[in-house]
Amino acid sequence: MQAFLTTGYTPQLSVIVPTINESRALPGLLKQLHRQREIQLEVIVADGGSEDGTPAIAEKAGAVLVQSKSGRGRQMNSAASSASAPYLLFLHADSLLTSDPQLQTALEVLKSTCGRLESQRVAGHFRLKFRRDLKGNDLAYSYYESKSALNRAECTNGDQGLLIPAEFFQELGGFDESLWFLEDQRLAEKIRRLGTWITLPGELETSARRFEQEGLGRRMILSALIMNFHSIGFTEFFERADTVYRNQGNTSHLRMTPIFQLISDLNREAGSRVSRQRWRATGRYVLSHAWQPFFYLDVILGKWFKTGSHPFLTLHDKLFRPVTSISLFEYLTAGLTWIWFQVSWIVFALLERRYRSDQENA
Repeated sequence: MQAFLTTGYTPQLSVIVPTINESRALPGLLKQLHRQREIQLEVIVADGGSEDGTPAIAEKAGAVLVQSKSGRGRQMNSAASSASAPYLLFLHADSLLTSDPQLQTALEVLKSTCGRLESQRVAGHFRLKFRRDLKGNDLAYSYYESKSALNRAECTNGDQGLLIPAEFFQELGGFDESLWFLEDQRLAEKIRRLGTWITLPGELETSARRFEQEGLGRRMILSALIMNFHSIGFTEFFERADTVYRNQGNTSHLRMTPIFQLISDLNREAGSRVSRQRWRATGRYVLSHAWQPFFYLDVILGKWFKTGSHPFLTLHDKLFRPVTSISLFEYLTAGLTWIWFQVSWIVFALLERRYRSDQENA
């Protein structure tokens, strides 16, 4: 219990954990927070209406309980408004730290960077390490773990933690509560525009349960679609797709065909002109993320030769991106993406038909 705030001490760091029905995951994180050395923590559990005893677990562990309406952004903002430390750390309930002095070391690195830059506009995140129950997809997980250490656009999300001076968080206006999704990515990109991101020392373990329950490939495709539609302003998708971003406790085998059908229906309803505009914007978005296959090759290279260099990523940045910056490549990429969409829809329909048949025969 020594790591949590005690009477007579001013906390160095307020750790904020948003929860909804996290009675299984939360005790492990709280236990690790108690073990953190050389740092005084104020731990705040921001609960959005749990029905499984999560609030009682938080209070029994000595954490401060802040209750609000559901919505992760709203919950975290509510907790941040009552935090008393000069620095804030936002963690997901299924995250696990990987060393006892991790938070003290991370906070010192953040402070040092702020001092070097003579600015409080600095935020830090950890590299991810997935905690898995199922074997397989080792290379794919390695890719996403390596990608989490980068500080490129849309590579930073809530799973990686967010360590930030309270002053900077308040200046940013906190998390956007106007939408029910991507509050972490929206704040991350705002930080990127107005300040500096750093990768903190150490790793943060996160559960791979969503990927394992829904399917890694399907989940990653859906995440890419969500990020693309958010980027191009395709808000109609989110207004109609109320089940595509479910709470992790409710996840199961993810069906992609209803999602593809919804996209097709929305484009048909909008008319050909708007549909073409969306596909071109999608082509532009996909082209801006063309660095990812290059980085994937670097990850493969690193596993073969145990090197941390990124020659393929450098090739993209110095050659591929300048060459493909003309509008012709936007149209070409849009066309290729449209073909991928049609083929993938057919493939997923066949796979899901087989899955339903196997479930019925089981």
